Amino acid sequence: MTDSEEESFVRLPDELTLENSSPEMTPERLQQEIEKYKELCLAKAERDKLLQEKQKLEKELEGLEERRVAWEEQAKAPPSLPDREMLFKGHVTEAEDVNALVVTPQIQRALPGGSALLTFEEPEVAQRILEMKQHEVKLDESAGCEGRVRVQAELVELLLPSALEIELKLSDRCILLSSLPRLDLSEEQLLDKLELFFSKKKNGGGEVEKRELLSDSGHVVLTFAQDGVAEQLMKKGRIQVPIGKQMYELKVTPYMSGQITDLQVRPSVCAKTVLLSGIPDILDEESMRDALEIHFQKPSRGGGEVDALGYVPLGGQALAVFEEDTD
Repeated sequence: MTDSEEESFVRLPDELTLENSSPEMTPERLQQEIEKYKELCLAKAERDKLLQEKQKLEKELEGLEERRVAWEEQAKAPPSLPDREMLFKGHVTEAEDVNALVVTPQIQRALPGGSALLTFEEPEVAQRILEMKQHEVKLDESAGCEGRVRVQAELVELLLPSALEIELKLSDRCILLSSLPRLDLSEEQLLDKLELFFSKKKNGGGEVEKRELLSDSGHVVLTFAQDGVAEQLMKKGRIQVPIGKQMYELKVTPYMSGQITDLQVRPSVCAKTVLLSGIPDILDEESMRDALEIHFQKPSRGGGEVDALGYVPLGGQALAVFEEDTD
C-alpha cells in the first residue's frame, strides 16, 4: 500500500487509546445523571418555597407593625387595672347565667340554695368567723322551731379583671346623639322623630340606614347610608332638633365601637364577706335571715356589726352582686 493510499484511510484508535478516552453513556450512568438533575430541581423548588415563606412572613410583619402604630394612635383603656376591694352589699338578682361577669365595679357570683353571704363592717370580724369555720346558730323559738343548726363559714373568692385591652373603631357613617331630653315618649316614637329630622338634606342629613337607642346611656346612634353625611353633622357639634312642640339642642359626636381583644383576670379575696353553706330549710326566709343576723352580730360568738346579708333558701338559686368597697 502506497503512502497516498494509507492517508486516505481513517485510522482506528488502538486499545490503549480507548481506555484513556471518556466513558460511554451507559444506561447506569444516564440514570445517575437523571437522579442528580432531580435533586437539583428539588433543591431549587425548596429554595423557592422558602423565599415565598420569607416574603409572606415579612408582609405579615409589616401588617402587624401597621396595626401596632394604629393601635397606639387610638384611645384605649390602660394596660392594667388598679386593685379593687370587693364586697357583697346585699343585692341579689335572679338570672339564668350563673357565671355572668359584669364590667367592674360589679361582679356577679352564683349563690346556691341553702347558703348566705354576710358582709361585716370590719374585716377582722370576717376573719374571726372564718377561723372558727363551724357555727351553731340558735333558731328563733318564736318562729315555732327550737334547737340549733350547724353552718359552715367559707372564704369568698372572686375573679377580677387585672388587664383589659379594647380595640376601638371609628365609624365614618355613624353619629352619636347625646344631651337628649327626658320626654314622655316611647323608644320607637323618639327614634322615629330623630330619623325624620336627620333624614332630610336641608337639615344636613341623609338616608338613615339604622337607628339604635343605647339603653345604658340613653344616647342614640344613627347610621347613614351614604358617606360624608356623618362627617358634616359632626363638624356642627350641636344641632337644634324639634321634638314635639319644643326645640332641643342635641350634641353630635363621633361614634366609636369597641371590642375586647384581651381580658386577664386574677383571684381576689373578699376581706369583709363570708359565705355560709349547709343551711337547712327549716324556717321561712325572713325568720332564717333574722336568726343568722342575730347570731353573727354578737361579739360573744366572734361576730360583729353586719353590714349586709343575702340568703337563698334550699332549692333556690340567685346571683350575688359584688361591688367595689369605697369605704
